[in-house]
Amino acid sequence: MKHWISLFIVASIAMNGFAQEKSLTLEDLLPGGKTYTHFIPKTEYQIQWWGDELIFSDENALYLVNPLKPTEKKVVLTKDELNRLFNKENLKLDQISFVSFPANHPTSLAGKKKNAENSELAMIAFPEENRNVFFDLKSQTIAFELPSNKDWKNTDLCPENRQTAFTTDNNLYIADAEGQTTSVAQDSNKYIVYGQAVHRNEFGIRKGTFWSPQGNYLAFYRMDETKVGDYPLVDIFAREAQLMSAKYPMAGMTSHEVMVGIYNLQTKAIVYLKTGEPKDRYFTNISWAPDEKSIYIAELNREQNRMQWNVYDINTGEKTGTLLEETNDKYVEPQYPLLFLKKTPDRFILQSRKSGYNHLYLYDTTGKLIRPLTSGNYEVTNVLGLDEDEKHIFIVTNELNPIEFQAYKVNLSTGKKTQLTFEAGVHNPVLSRSGKYLSDRYSNLHTPLNIDLIVTTNQLFQPIRLQTAPNPFAEFVLPDVSIGTLKAADGTTDLYYRLVKPTNFDPTKKYPVVIYVYGGPHSQGIRNNWLGSTRGWEIYMAQKGYIIFSLDNRGTDNRGFEFESIIHRQLGIVETEDQMQGVEFLRSLPYVDAERIGVHGWSYGGFMTANLMLRHPETFKVGVAGGPVIDWKYYEIMYGERYMDSPQENPEGYEKTDMNRLAGHLQGRFLLIHGDQDQTVVWQNSLSFLKACIDARTYPDYFVYPGQEHNMVGADRIHLHEKITRYFEDFLK
Repeated sequence: MKHWISLFIVASIAMNGFAQEKSLTLEDLLPGGKTYTHFIPKTEYQIQWWGDELIFSDENALYLVNPLKPTEKKVVLTKDELNRLFNKENLKLDQISFVSFPANHPTSLAGKKKNAENSELAMIAFPEENRNVFFDLKSQTIAFELPSNKDWKNTDLCPENRQTAFTTDNNLYIADAEGQTTSVAQDSNKYIVYGQAVHRNEFGIRKGTFWSPQGNYLAFYRMDETKVGDYPLVDIFAREAQLMSAKYPMAGMTSHEVMVGIYNLQTKAIVYLKTGEPKDRYFTNISWAPDEKSIYIAELNREQNRMQWNVYDINTGEKTGTLLEETNDKYVEPQYPLLFLKKTPDRFILQSRKSGYNHLYLYDTTGKLIRPLTSGNYEVTNVLGLDEDEKHIFIVTNELNPIEFQAYKVNLSTGKKTQLTFEAGVHNPVLSRSGKYLSDRYSNLHTPLNIDLIVTTNQLFQPIRLQTAPNPFAEFVLPDVSIGTLKAADGTTDLYYRLVKPTNFDPTKKYPVVIYVYGGPHSQGIRNNWLGSTRGWEIYMAQKGYIIFSLDNRGTDNRGFEFESIIHRQLGIVETEDQMQGVEFLRSLPYVDAERIGVHGWSYGGFMTANLMLRHPETFKVGVAGGPVIDWKYYEIMYGERYMDSPQENPEGYEKTDMNRLAGHLQGRFLLIHGDQDQTVVWQNSLSFLKACIDARTYPDYFVYPGQEHNMVGADRIHLHEKITRYFEDFLK
């Protein structure tokens, strides 16, 4: 097969004269393993911003570093001083986290405003005493204290009023600095949920409470799940197994209803926004106006093809207008709240994919577009913040290469974009308070981790190297990892792949291959970071003599809306076609044994594993599908209806993508694995497939993890990967 390679990077990692023939174990390579943390690239100390200075610690002291003189460090606090100040004996410096507050935040006990220089504090948690102490490092005095409690969930600290919102069970409360607790909202109906993330954490929703800019109000979600069907889960560890029903709204069925409440801390009254009908819409990306008089919500219809940014008066709950509207024949997926400017509060920055790629736009509060800030066939993947004068916004994009991410600053007045990072790879920068500096953590295929300082006002942007992490695998021989491209099934689109060769690879031999696949939306498995995002299990399998191959098919992330949305209403079809292009590429390699090709994936990857095993049974000898979606009508509303519409609207699509319908095609050895408490991909999926195979007289294998949810944790995770490994060892090797 003819193929095009636009990027080919081979990492001969740790192949030096000191390397020894030592093998890595699953305990070394998997999160949760006993020795896993030994093999994460790490520097001598962790750097954080403290205003415009760097702060870090070792086992003896906390230090401040002037970013322009990184070799000079000043002791801020020693371990002995820390213990003496708090009358303790065993406080450790790693118990300190750093909290950045606004420059006008009253951080002193007297309530006086301090300047920006002193507006970053250290927080020291005392969980056994149910308190958090906010400590001014420069004056070495307590700024203030806040209570805490291990039973509080979804905690949300407001530095402006020194109060903490939290939930207990499904009820919402606020605790003040004196430890007084106020009930905000509670209900005897256990299916009324306050102050928690809603819509199953889709649409960028990560929490359920939203403090106003000055801390006078708390916006919160109220979710009513009463009409959602009860999905049965069983606790088998009770003496007599007990039913533990969960609310799981399946595609095409009744959804929950969400309201947004505004709690006034002074009057203790709640105003619910009058969002009207229909009630099963999605209310996302809650954004406060700087003056606290209005709140902005991205509202999405249940069909997810029409989104409006609506504005509400917080005192009456009345809708005062629609700021913007966005429609798409497939779907609209708002992900980010509005970013208001402080110096010109009638202006805000919007992130939108209306052009086909995620970009930034400057608007005013009448809904008038002032100017696009970014444009082009690339994605803005992160917004780092604004400088103190609000002349520039700092962002990360993949403009130069879809699998690499660089930092830029953009002038808000002109839209001029200036590149700040240049080393090939994946950059994860953090902006200082003023915006004058970036601390940039980056890696690439050859580089475990570097931390650089970048002066954003410098015309040359020459980075200052702060730290370099040593290779944690220096004593081991690792497999070669290469990244390249091949053409998608459409013959024109470039797809990125990763190829991991066996340790001590011999090109004259033929090796079995395991394709590791995910392939679904919001995923990008191939990046030019350390080891090319190679997972620990892939290294483990390469040690055992396998080639491991991964391909980001169409439908995955950071390649634009057209690339992603081609899967709409037909999940698994285009993705499988692209994965088979990867198979053709593998067959073209002289060292690949085309008779020994296996596939493994989890969740959407489990669904893809089933697709490949059942649509191309002649190709795949062995497959392992973990937590697999089998039939999309068993999946939840928000995700399922976005990509498939409802079963009523798209019966042909649901039928075509139903793996139960293909159960009779099974030929190879196929292991399905599921946790019996899975509330993401419910157990019904894989159980229905077993029944379909029984009816079709085909013979899959099956393994259940009792008490586990969608992702295996703890010792079960190690057991899981050993189970998967043994299955390939038994039937593929």
